[in-house]
Amino acid sequence: MGQTLTEQIFSHAAGRPVVPGELVVVQPDVVMSHDSLTPGIIDILQNEFGKNEVFNPDQLVFVFDHVTPASTVGTADGQNRVRAFAKQQNIRLFDIGRGICHQVLVEEGIAQPGLIVLGADSHSTSYGAVGAFGSGMGSTDVAVIWATGKTWLRVPETLRIQVSGRFREGVGPKDLALYIGRVLTISGATYQAIEYHGLDWLPLYGRQTLSSMAVELGAKAGIFPPSGEVFDRFQTPEWLFVDPDAHYGQTIEINLEDLEPQIALPHAVDRVVDLSSLVGTPIQQVFLGTCTNGRYEDLRQAADILTGNQVSEKVRFIVTPASKTDLQRAMADDTINILVQAGAVLTTPGCGVCMGRHQGTLGKNDVCLSTGNRNFRGRMGDPSSSIYLVSPAVAAASAITGVVTDPRYLER
Repeated sequence: MGQTLTEQIFSHAAGRPVVPGELVVVQPDVVMSHDSLTPGIIDILQNEFGKNEVFNPDQLVFVFDHVTPASTVGTADGQNRVRAFAKQQNIRLFDIGRGICHQVLVEEGIAQPGLIVLGADSHSTSYGAVGAFGSGMGSTDVAVIWATGKTWLRVPETLRIQVSGRFREGVGPKDLALYIGRVLTISGATYQAIEYHGLDWLPLYGRQTLSSMAVELGAKAGIFPPSGEVFDRFQTPEWLFVDPDAHYGQTIEINLEDLEPQIALPHAVDRVVDLSSLVGTPIQQVFLGTCTNGRYEDLRQAADILTGNQVSEKVRFIVTPASKTDLQRAMADDTINILVQAGAVLTTPGCGVCMGRHQGTLGKNDVCLSTGNRNFRGRMGDPSSSIYLVSPAVAAASAITGVVTDPRYLER
């Protein structure tokens, strides 16, 4: 019987064939946690499980990205505690400024095709971009892996997204991600693995955008077959391939030739409409960044649009690179220079403004265009503020005009 990518990965980890709905006990290849939750996971390990040592330090990775540099004394103390714990336990730690956990694990080659990569962060679905089974877990579940090296998972059914055509000018991966949310809704793929097909030509950065937002559909994972750039850069095991006999619970077909720029309305990721219906809406802040759209290619696209233009005096344009590597790439050419000269504010690589903790928190009634992945009420600041989710191209064009703007019709 044929198997989907997720079923192949679970079968390999379990040492036997598995089927959807089955519960399996596996040893995850990688378990990631970040600065915001790791102190609490240490507490669970020590106080609830009575353990002072992790089972397998080589299995674990710590990344400081959520509130970096520390914004309060309490945050600083928590990070210092994690640094000491990592040193004592010999656990890999990527400290402040290295970047967002999901970007770092891909850049460092820690996430690889065929691996099970779990994280104490819901957007761990991002690792599916390289053909790994990536998924988020709660702190207690992560602590169990720290203590035992193992966890249990239910083998999910797989939903296939079958894409045809190519993006038209001014339309990109974020628009596709938002459109999929529009079709499926936030619960349309609950505890399913999404497989993306017909996108072998899509570069890694675009795959990361789509995999990152798989969790916004309720999905357990969002996985691409290793191909193109991913196949060339990463080590794909021979047993991981697209099986023509695989069974999919549902197939959604999307023709990119028909896709327009999309925008998600407050306060839900699946309240998505064509951008044209919101053109002219006044805004106060634009945020370019996050694990969804903070990579070099996103910054470069914004710089190309901002060349020869200035950010509107009515707008705060905050740019947060996803990683130090992305920042260095943007510094090596004129990308950062263009953004800063145009009026953008550059912040430390990491999660930045995304969850409203620092570096650009929204005030009362502020309206923000964000390239992030969530727009829940109060996520980025005051509950009265509003967040619209858009692509980097829409964000850059709107930063120039001070209102929601279609980049295809921006006067140059």
